[in-house]
Amino acid sequence: MLFQRYENNPILTANQWPYPANAVFNPGAIKVDDETVLLARVEDLRGFSHLTVARSKDGKADWRIDPSPTLQPDASVQEERWGLEDPRIVWLEEQEVYAIIYVSFSKGGPLVSLATTKDFRTFTRLGPLLPPEDKDASLFPRRFQGRFALIHRPIIRGEGHIWIAFSPDLRHWGDHRVLLPTRPGLWDCHRVGLGPQPIETPEGWLITYHGVRTTASGSLYRVGLALLDLEEPWKVICRSEEWLLSPRESYERAGDVSGVIFPTGAVIHPETDQLFLYYGAADSSVGLAIAHMSKLKEYLLSCPTPRSNE
Repeated sequence: MLFQRYENNPILTANQWPYPANAVFNPGAIKVDDETVLLARVEDLRGFSHLTVARSKDGKADWRIDPSPTLQPDASVQEERWGLEDPRIVWLEEQEVYAIIYVSFSKGGPLVSLATTKDFRTFTRLGPLLPPEDKDASLFPRRFQGRFALIHRPIIRGEGHIWIAFSPDLRHWGDHRVLLPTRPGLWDCHRVGLGPQPIETPEGWLITYHGVRTTASGSLYRVGLALLDLEEPWKVICRSEEWLLSPRESYERAGDVSGVIFPTGAVIHPETDQLFLYYGAADSSVGLAIAHMSKLKEYLLSCPTPRSNE
């Protein structure tokens, strides 16, 4: 197994929260100085979500949780009336800010929205980037040929593929194209969506994604990998045919939405060659899975090139 679950999973639950909450899951993750910062989705007792920061020295335990919500929906903004969900975080070196792509839930459906911060205490909202229905999105941490790049998952004609789009200014988006489609008959045949932020490696951009297969007892959310070209990220170098993580433990199989592993955050620890993958478990708690980067890349490079890229 490439990924090993942390022995003390789940690492964050609603029982640890300093204020009433129904569930804690789907956190964005990034390393800030010598700490791991998780920006977790917290569902309140009305069923609406907001985002709260938890910090840890080792990224595993002894989490220090903000005493109140860190980023709440703005009641005056139509697009946020039903909550904020599922953040992904990158550091934009050019702007010297952390960029947080999250889902703002409007009456008309989920939208991909952007906020920036320097300290995870004060935030600048830039608002929705694309119309609904769209989610599972992240920026890349740098430009390509002068343009920002965004991975996202619109629902078009009822289809749930992973797309990529480009922008000169983070506001106007175009050149949309399918990046990772669903695959008929396989474990990711019904929907796919980006997991954590893209991770730059010498071999290419490491992409972790979730795939959904609808079964007689409900939807199963599993985890796969892909590798994108470093300078032309719309080109897929390789993609795993197998899933690498699937709901197996009790906290992944039973919860508000059973049978879900939903990765949204990742942190690299180069000193140990480890990738820490943070995921929502059954839409109820946060789990951690750990893999060695060298083994992940070795595995991925043995995977086939998708037919559309041949």
